[in-house]
Amino acid sequence: MFNFPDPKTTKPKERRIQRILEVIPGILTWITLIGMFVFSFLLPVYVAVFIIVFDIYWIYRTIFIAYYSVDGYHNLKKGKEINWWERCQNIMNPQKYKEIIENRILNMKESLQESNDFSRKERKIIKKEIAGCQEYLEEIEEISKIKEQVLDWREIVHVVMLPTAGEPAEVIEPAIQAIVDSNFPNQQFIILLATEEREPEEQRLKKVNYLKNKFQGVFRDFIVTTHIVKDDEMKAKGSNATFAAKFLAKYLEERKIDFKKVIFSNFDCDSVAHKEYFAALTYKYIIDPKRLQRSYQPLPMYHNNLWDTNAFVRVIVTGSSFWHIFQSTRTEGMVTFSSHSEPFYTLHKVNFWPVNMISEDSIIYWKCFTYYDGDYKVTPIYLPISLDAVLAETYWKTIKNQYKQKRRWAYGIENFPIIMRAIGPNKKISFWKKFSVAFEMLEGHHSWATASFILAVLGWLPLIFGGDDFNQSVLAHNLPFITRYLMTLAMCGLVVSMSLSFLLMPPRPKKYSKWRNFYMLIQWALVPIIAPFLGSMPAIDSQTRILLGKYFGEFWVTEKMRK
Repeated sequence: MFNFPDPKTTKPKERRIQRILEVIPGILTWITLIGMFVFSFLLPVYVAVFIIVFDIYWIYRTIFIAYYSVDGYHNLKKGKEINWWERCQNIMNPQKYKEIIENRILNMKESLQESNDFSRKERKIIKKEIAGCQEYLEEIEEISKIKEQVLDWREIVHVVMLPTAGEPAEVIEPAIQAIVDSNFPNQQFIILLATEEREPEEQRLKKVNYLKNKFQGVFRDFIVTTHIVKDDEMKAKGSNATFAAKFLAKYLEERKIDFKKVIFSNFDCDSVAHKEYFAALTYKYIIDPKRLQRSYQPLPMYHNNLWDTNAFVRVIVTGSSFWHIFQSTRTEGMVTFSSHSEPFYTLHKVNFWPVNMISEDSIIYWKCFTYYDGDYKVTPIYLPISLDAVLAETYWKTIKNQYKQKRRWAYGIENFPIIMRAIGPNKKISFWKKFSVAFEMLEGHHSWATASFILAVLGWLPLIFGGDDFNQSVLAHNLPFITRYLMTLAMCGLVVSMSLSFLLMPPRPKKYSKWRNFYMLIQWALVPIIAPFLGSMPAIDSQTRILLGKYFGEFWVTEKMRK
């Protein structure tokens, strides 16, 4: 039986370790924030030097993230152009498929040589297709070496879980319709609608009956579960997901369906998957001999209602999308977020999600990581999955709800003590891997909470608190100019973000005029305001709550609405 640390343990020694680890992120953050003022008074020269060094580091970080965001964008663009369904159907016989691709390349080359009717643009497209096919031949060659381990796509069963705790049918329906419209056979899907008993019964049953009737007979099955929160559970997405997944396990066992051939997608109920996602997911799964040691992550884009929400939210969610595009380019360090997929076999082995934690999307990755002694990775699927941006009845409530959502995301730092307690005693995981995990999590959440304040405020503090001696120095006179120049260089990252945001943006709805495009551009002027108050403040809030032991008692569900 696999054991994973309990965050609510009552054992004195474990509770002591848990508490020590819990306070580390908050202590580091508050030392930084308070130290900004204290050291600006006591050691203004050293703080001024630190500011310059930090600004240079931030330029490097910005350029680094911008470069790999562009790389991730190209991967996304390429992923959309691939016929994943064709690959899925043919890869079981790699040698024959190789011949098909080679003949395709030959025919395209001959058509370019024999015809002058193609425009310059058409010739460019054909040459790009040839290059893509030639690149894919190398992948087929590698797959042919392990063709005995390639699974039959026709045996794969997809279970798509949509947890809901009050969202209306109009929010959930597009997510299910996207599965219907995908180019993977509907009869290989099971929809698992995971409802909560605490939702008003009349409202819940009306929603369930509408959706079941709407999609009756379309899928292999349409299962509905109703989770009742137990005394040892939190009102959270994780406890609902675990209840639904355990019900599914019994369902599959009764029908003698092999868990290793079931891919479980844990989607937010507003997740609209790209039509090729399940074909791409199936392909990646069946060709990988270590498929049971993989999670699969599409790229979350908050496009369902992007044009409807306000500028503050658009900047936040667009930044979040860029961050996940950047993360997808990393071979190490990528973890699951929001909507993603895993082998049901592995989920069953680790006993699903913790039932007493707020964060469920990334902690399941760490449970699997621990189970496989660190030999577990996330495979990016370079296709978008569209989600709802925060939108409420009023402008102010929308901003308030966005703050709460960011605070819930930042509460993911609750994973840190659990992860350290899980992997720390595991001798099969190297010290450097443990150190890397700890450093990356602490550094990421610390930067989240402090970087925007350091950039916005710290440059002025030595001048305010440093005294007459410091203010008369050459360094003091040049500090504002140096920081301004360095921050101007760092703006290149914002330019890249602005450019990519327009390339990724969904088409403008007809109900909005062309002026809306202009608003989409000038919204980026709000970044200096948004970064501290809707970026860092929610992170400080979450870390401080954990530091003081004022834990969240339940999962805050983002209100969903459509215009």
